[in-house]
Amino acid sequence: MFSAWDRRERPPEEGAAAGLQGFGVDKTFLSSLKGILLETELALTFIIFICFTASISAYMAAALLEFFITLAFLFLYATQYYQRFDRLNWPCLDFLRCISAIIIFLVVSFAAVTSREGAAIAAFVFGIILVSVFAYDAFKIYRTELMPRTTEGDQQ
Repeated sequence: MFSAWDRRERPPEEGAAAGLQGFGVDKTFLSSLKGILLETELALTFIIFICFTASISAYMAAALLEFFITLAFLFLYATQYYQRFDRLNWPCLDFLRCISAIIIFLVVSFAAVTSREGAAIAAFVFGIILVSVFAYDAFKIYRTELMPRTTEGDQQ
């Protein structure tokens, strides 16, 4: 008879070990264009958060919110965990994330530059760069995922 002590000393079965790999990171995604864009957005958002914290703390909540949203999307895409939520339209959510970030960072960047502090001007410059990265990401999402596809029968 097997006792509890015997079961602890045996190596785990292959099926049980395979079930523990739920959050494996897809390294090919992180080196793809979409992964690099998300990583760039994450880094620039963090830099802007630091600049706003150093100068105008009233605007740092917007940068922090976008940082966490971008981090969540990077995590979901890199671990392929978004495929478990098949009822959500992920390209549309990602497109809306980019559009909302463009609007938020344009408004916050132009509002911050009026204070004429060094860190606020740096946040403005990084904000404009970040807006261009988000705009490129939104353009790529629209071109690859959301644009209506034409077929040969539609081109008459």
